[in-house]
Amino acid sequence: MNKNLNPLNWTKKQQIIGGAVAIVLIVGVTTGVVNHANHQAKERKIEALKNKKIKLCKVRDEKARNLEKTNEADSKKLLDIAEKTPTDKSIKLAEDSILKVKNAEVKKEFDNQVVGIKNRVKLENEAKTAVSNYQKDAMNQNKYKTAQQSISKLTSSYSKGLKDSLNEQLATSKKQSDDAIKAQQGKSASDSKAKTADTNKQQSGSTEATNGNSNNANVASNTQITANNDVASGSNSYGGGSQNNYSPGGSNTSQNNANSGSSNQGNSGKNNSNSNSNTNTNTNTNTGGNGSNTNNNGSNGGNNNNNQPQIRYVGWVSVDGVRRYSQTFNALGEAQSYVDATVNSAEVINLGFEHSIRYGVEPA
Repeated sequence: MNKNLNPLNWTKKQQIIGGAVAIVLIVGVTTGVVNHANHQAKERKIEALKNKKIKLCKVRDEKARNLEKTNEADSKKLLDIAEKTPTDKSIKLAEDSILKVKNAEVKKEFDNQVVGIKNRVKLENEAKTAVSNYQKDAMNQNKYKTAQQSISKLTSSYSKGLKDSLNEQLATSKKQSDDAIKAQQGKSASDSKAKTADTNKQQSGSTEATNGNSNNANVASNTQITANNDVASGSNSYGGGSQNNYSPGGSNTSQNNANSGSSNQGNSGKNNSNSNSNTNTNTNTNTGGNGSNTNNNGSNGGNNNNNQPQIRYVGWVSVDGVRRYSQTFNALGEAQSYVDATVNSAEVINLGFEHSIRYGVEPA
């Protein structure tokens, strides 16, 4: 070993220099070590901060995703409520919840669902109104067709219950209308037959009365003719106690009897004519010898038949004591038919649920 390398063989000066160098070396090494440690610590701190930031971002993102899921779930729940119970309030709550949804696709889907709910509610309201209008005027076939068309537009599964109910109401009102029409037609036909029979009976009675008057006039005329002929051919007494019978030499001017539609050949070539006025004018003139005998029968006025005044009838239906429906007819049956049809109409039936209904028929 080289002696110069052994610190024990160094001179004092060399030992001082060597010590200084050693100190410098030691300080340098120490400083390097410290610097390296500090650098490593700084890097570890930066890494820790970076990891912390990443962790915080992950937590924040997780919270955002959870919030989005919550908002979407809330919107779905409120949309389901709005579908089942589509009131203004439920639809507004669903719309407000959709505003919190951040996912553009999901939000668009929810918005379209709200539009569908609103359109369905509109169609349901139109169908309800159409059925109600028909129930108030069940004889109107145009309103019946409109109600049918409105109900057919309810295609949503959420509208099935309402659709079934409206179809049932429509069918009930239609049946009531058909029954009322059949009853009215039956009454009208029966009343028409009764009226025709009554008219024929009146005409028959009038014809019999006319024929009876005509026959009576003919009998009276023939009786008068016979009496006049008897007078004309009878014996007349003159002064001096002598009696002369004048038959061929006598002048017998007989009667004329006017009656429209018939001409009867009377006794001894006399003419009988009959008229409704039943005017008989009989004149017998017997001329013979010293005297004459003239027999005049006056005229008789015939019978005139005047029709009795016809009674009219009022059919009426009252609501809470006030006559709301009334109409005047020439026949009792027509008035009764009108009352039956009105009472059985859908409008009056509906009024009967909340009001007092009375009806009847009376002379006008």
